[in-house]
Amino acid sequence: MIRLALFVFLVGTLPLRAEQALVAVASNFLKPAKVLAEAFTAETGLEIQIAGGSTGQHYAQILHGAPYDLFLAADQERPALLAEQGLSGEPVTYAIGRLAFLAPGVDPDDVWQEAIRRTGRIAIANPELAPYGRAAQQALEAVGLWDGLSPVRGQNVGQAYAMVALGAVQGGLVALSQAQEGDGSYTVIPDGLHAPIRQDAVLLDRGKGDLAAEGFLAYLASETALAVTESFGYDRPDPSE
Repeated sequence: MIRLALFVFLVGTLPLRAEQALVAVASNFLKPAKVLAEAFTAETGLEIQIAGGSTGQHYAQILHGAPYDLFLAADQERPALLAEQGLSGEPVTYAIGRLAFLAPGVDPDDVWQEAIRRTGRIAIANPELAPYGRAAQQALEAVGLWDGLSPVRGQNVGQAYAMVALGAVQGGLVALSQAQEGDGSYTVIPDGLHAPIRQDAVLLDRGKGDLAAEGFLAYLASETALAVTESFGYDRPDPSE
């Protein structure tokens, strides 16, 4: 919070100039990112433009010179790779994702494992491409449901959620943030059944020295921003990790 307050003070002492940042945001965090961007702009006067999409897609675009200033990924892998390649600063965890089973018509008090057995056709993100997909596979393996189950796989958790929302499947393992906004009942999956879904952000080389990009990254760690992040179904990152 002190870091953000100092940043806001410095902005107020600088000559007025148009400052804005283009931020690549993982699809699961798109709605909270828009809320946070609006609050940040209201507080600082600096403009944040949000570009939603899959983490893998954003990563490929960055490698090919896409003009992003800041990257809010759905995993830790791609931000770490960008830092290793000298294309960004050091990664910072901005949120811990939670997994949920979303199924219209399923009683939320039902045992989710039994609900999946009855539902039959469910969607998940591709475990080979998406962190929420890996978490879904790990959770299903932990309760003995993975073998014999043939879930429909979306390229990312946004596609998995869309399949449930459109009725293409009877249920799905999606981000809690998505389950909260969708129609139908959902059950939060115990986080002990899968590895933590740590979502990292990196300041890209293009954003270094940009007041909006650097300020928004600092803002994500503020108490105000963390409260908003929690309200959308994410856990706070542990500052000691």
